[in-house]
Amino acid sequence: MARQIRVLDGRTWLYRSTIGFVTQVPRSSRRAVLSTALRRPTNRMFGIVIVAGLLGGSVGAAYIGCLHIVQRGLWPTHWSLAAHAAILVGVGVAVALLIRTLGSPGDVELLVDNIHVSGGAADLRQLPPLIPVSLLCVAAGGALGPEAPLVQTTGSLSSWWARRLGLDAAEVRIVTITGMAAGFTVLFGAPLGAAVFALEILHRRGLEYYEALMPAVFGSLAGYAVYVLITGLGLEPVWELPPVGQVRAGDLAWAVACGVVGAAVAVAFTYLNQFLRMALRRIPSMVRPALGGLLLALLAWMSPYALTFGEAQLGYVTTTQLAMRTLLLAALAKLLASGVTLASGWKGGFIIPLFFMGACLGRAAHIQFHSTNEAVLIVALMAACNVGVTKTPIGTVLVVTEMTGLTLLPTTLIAAVVALVLTSNVGLIESQRRRTDSGPSAVLDHPGPPHG
Repeated sequence: MARQIRVLDGRTWLYRSTIGFVTQVPRSSRRAVLSTALRRPTNRMFGIVIVAGLLGGSVGAAYIGCLHIVQRGLWPTHWSLAAHAAILVGVGVAVALLIRTLGSPGDVELLVDNIHVSGGAADLRQLPPLIPVSLLCVAAGGALGPEAPLVQTTGSLSSWWARRLGLDAAEVRIVTITGMAAGFTVLFGAPLGAAVFALEILHRRGLEYYEALMPAVFGSLAGYAVYVLITGLGLEPVWELPPVGQVRAGDLAWAVACGVVGAAVAVAFTYLNQFLRMALRRIPSMVRPALGGLLLALLAWMSPYALTFGEAQLGYVTTTQLAMRTLLLAALAKLLASGVTLASGWKGGFIIPLFFMGACLGRAAHIQFHSTNEAVLIVALMAACNVGVTKTPIGTVLVVTEMTGLTLLPTTLIAAVVALVLTSNVGLIESQRRRTDSGPSAVLDHPGPPHG
């Protein structure tokens, strides 16, 4: 007999739904009834999800704080090109020694695979090498960002905590995704987009673990709140764009074109990485990171935009008048440098570098075609380049538009969908696949049995 608790006129009532019978609960039993309600699986999962979000926000704030400290000594703008070349090679040597001493740091691809198979990371053994290695790689100016190590850290910690609580695989999966969403939120400052992004990155054609959507949103908001409180950052957009102006019907066609160009960039990025991995596989693993540092230094001579993951650079290229040749060279330099960084064993994520490439190409396209809406081209290409690689159309569109302003959501979504369709058979994250179970076993708004 299903029973629900109702509070009317300050009194607690029991509603017996099968017979439509309402009775007042005796005063002496009210405390026991409410205690039972608070122990329901739904309420327990809600509490676990919120704690996972708070944990992710706190860990994310600590990670970004440590990154800023390390950047003070290693960041490329503090050194001449020659001196920084020595730093890059030295960091490569340090990365090799740390991995040999502490073990493999793993990657997000392995975490995605574990989420499908067992719900989340098996243990925390990869975090001791991952954290110092990724901090060194990102702070020294490697062309990959902190998003992948940060998400791997928050997701793994959430998995470990969920297993300690004795949750089953489906519940562990929900908590792990929640932790990943909190990690994305710390970096992007876009709670809704981060939640959807964490779900979509597990698959090639959109999110499928739908039961984790609201938990991811709750955890993402909790993580964002604690991160803002700790850091004192404001809620304004991260990047400043040229004025949007009026979006016209013709901009929809330009959005389609941006989707095609973004797909081409994604294909080039994917095959470049596969080629570089194959080429560097013949180099001993202890030498590979140092060689990567040397190659990054050489690319920096070609263009200063080869170094760093591009967050600060993106803000510069979207607000400063640059020549088309400079913008195209910057995009090419970031493409090559991110490929070298990834293939040589340096740790980091490629989402923000892909955003940077899209922004450069968008501004260059506007220089060539003066009548276009510059903001439409920039944001659409940012999304399309990333979607073509990560297969996260809705999450990417929400992240980009939350970070730059929501006015351009329709055109950005068109570009993202076009890029997804054109790159559906090309993937860099090989562990992306369809969900492995038949249905959810823990849903915040459904306390009943599993359903498929």
